[in-house]
Amino acid sequence: MADLHRAQLDRAAATIGPKALLKRYRAVREQSQNLSQCLTPEDQLAQSMPDASPVKWHLAHTTWFFETFLLSPNLAGYKLFDPRFGYLFNSYYESVGARQPRPQRGLMTRPSHDDVLAYRGHVDRGMEALLAQDSPDVEALVELGLAHEEQHQELILMDVLHLFAQSALKPAYAPASPFVAKPAVAPLAYVGFEGGVVEIGHDGQGFAFDNEGPRHKVFLAPYRLADRLVTNGEWLAFIEDGGYARAEFWLSDGWSLVRGEGWTGPLYWEDTASGWMEMGLHGLRPLELDAPVSHVSFYEAEAYATWTGARLPTEAEWEHAAANLAVAGNFVGRHALKPLAAPQGAGLRQMFGDLWEWTRSAYSPYPGFRIAPGAVGEYNGKFMSGQFVLRGGACVTPEGHTRPTYRNFFYPHQRWMFSGVRLAMDGMDAALTSGFEADALEGLSRPQKAMSPKYFYDEEGSRLFESICDLPEYYPTRTETALLREIAGDIAAAIPGGAALVEFGSGASTKTRLLLDAAPQIEVYAPIDISPTALDEAAQALRVDYPKVTVAPLVDDFTRALRLPDAVAGRPVVGFFPGSTIGNFTPAEATAFLANARALLGEGAVFIVGCDLVKDPAVLVAAYDDAAGVTAAFNLNLLARMNRELAADFDLEGFRHLARWNAQAQRIEMHLESQRSQTVEVAGRLISFAKGETIHTENAYKFTLEGIGGLAAASGWSLERAWRSDEPGFAVVLLRAA
Repeated sequence: MADLHRAQLDRAAATIGPKALLKRYRAVREQSQNLSQCLTPEDQLAQSMPDASPVKWHLAHTTWFFETFLLSPNLAGYKLFDPRFGYLFNSYYESVGARQPRPQRGLMTRPSHDDVLAYRGHVDRGMEALLAQDSPDVEALVELGLAHEEQHQELILMDVLHLFAQSALKPAYAPASPFVAKPAVAPLAYVGFEGGVVEIGHDGQGFAFDNEGPRHKVFLAPYRLADRLVTNGEWLAFIEDGGYARAEFWLSDGWSLVRGEGWTGPLYWEDTASGWMEMGLHGLRPLELDAPVSHVSFYEAEAYATWTGARLPTEAEWEHAAANLAVAGNFVGRHALKPLAAPQGAGLRQMFGDLWEWTRSAYSPYPGFRIAPGAVGEYNGKFMSGQFVLRGGACVTPEGHTRPTYRNFFYPHQRWMFSGVRLAMDGMDAALTSGFEADALEGLSRPQKAMSPKYFYDEEGSRLFESICDLPEYYPTRTETALLREIAGDIAAAIPGGAALVEFGSGASTKTRLLLDAAPQIEVYAPIDISPTALDEAAQALRVDYPKVTVAPLVDDFTRALRLPDAVAGRPVVGFFPGSTIGNFTPAEATAFLANARALLGEGAVFIVGCDLVKDPAVLVAAYDDAAGVTAAFNLNLLARMNRELAADFDLEGFRHLARWNAQAQRIEMHLESQRSQTVEVAGRLISFAKGETIHTENAYKFTLEGIGGLAAASGWSLERAWRSDEPGFAVVLLRAA
């Protein structure tokens, strides 16, 4: 809640004519009642905790505001609907009089729900008469009252969700939309800003709450903001790493709260026999891993940021970054009523809508702030202690209500609001805004240091991997190649005439030739690979050997690709993802990748995927730790690449390759283990290693056919056919867009 300075009230009034204001008044008041229409009178009476209020109280309190501050002092002959309502529906306005204690609002069985609606009608009729008088001072205060009511519209949805979450029935406020496969969320990247002396705060033009000003100068050191909000999947990794059980990540008060309250995850998460579920306005539903994590406290946001090696942004950084962005996003008018996965694209996303974003800034007055005179000035000044600022708006925020300067605020322990997390880091070197350097620094800052396996495949890494494929211990390549040779005709029968073959992570495109030979109806081949050198060499060779095929390579991270080459447009599309590379992803990442591939390849697409199967652990470990040491060289090349490209100073002899079978997770893990305590510089940052500490470089998940079918179904595909080799078992599956 916030209120206006008188000067701001006057400027706001100057921009709104009486007819437009009357129309806006009617729309806002109608929306409040619309939000309550799907609720029973019993729903609207209950109060689930002291911080929440009954819906009936919200409807009456916002009406009391107009009656108390507008009608009583300004409309001649106005008669109070019920003089007792001043006590019942005052909130915090000490100068207005005594009030019902907030924790006891749920005890007010009277007035009835019908009485409250009659109260709203009585006040609305009075307001219609008052607005007909065309008084600028009145119009300005009406605009304040409407902004106040919009805040309570958001509170209604917050409080209803908390109420319904206490019910064993887990009722839904609104039905959920049917499942639609969405593009996978790209890995987190950072956008850099130079900082310097900048201005923040509202400039006084148009409406703003008084705590948004005065506008003033601040100094910002160079900084970076994450390009999107933290996801449920990323938060789940924090939980699985003991995030809620490790004191080193938490502020002292937060750690006491975690232990005292027994927190093990965000407010509305439930760990069930069927997996993690989340309570939302659509009821209790499976956790959506790509959606932003929601309903976390400041303490949790701060702990997560510490765990990642990042931090929360200051409110000045957030506002500076958002100043020139359009205030558009997933607000309540979109009717999603939940935070949505970040849209694909570059730059800052989700700055407005989806979730309010915690900052590390305490809620305090700006330089030169003065509390406005009178009762309407009470609210903000009295709360400028002990709370933290959130920015942006949420999926329950009305459109037009928020702006770059808007300062929301809550106590650090509270989490029933729609709150999420955007990370920040110091420095803004352009090379850190995305890609290898940003991922390396982020991964090496984790408690369990890690690097994405996609960075194995520079020119040297691609060469080493080709050598691995020829090793006697490394069965996957020869087993899959033999299987593809055997079933190529069956696969070709599923490929339409004039098709485009799109290969993800193509490398040398060796296995591709088996399909091109078996399916001459393929007219376009579009390989996607992160290594320009490997891609160019393979493309040139294929153009020579297959002159009738248009080769249209795409240099891109195949997990992030947003569009296919122009040569693919208008053709039937067949995806190809051999090598069991899908096993490099976690199950959540594999689901996200398959959903992204589904969106990229389009309707009617076919996807041919190679999958290694669960087998004897001895066979598996040998395949990833060969006697000749080629896999070790492949793994260590990741450190050599950081030395070459990121000005790192890894001593390769100070690390050793380690491969082990994790039976519980059904995966081979590759690590680089530090042989001594040491400190390494990477891109100007010092990274410490204890003896025995590892960098987790790759997972190679192994599958069952049932597991593959489940991944497909969860990402918009159907498993149409599967071919399996003899031992050591390997599978090639044909998926079709569902």
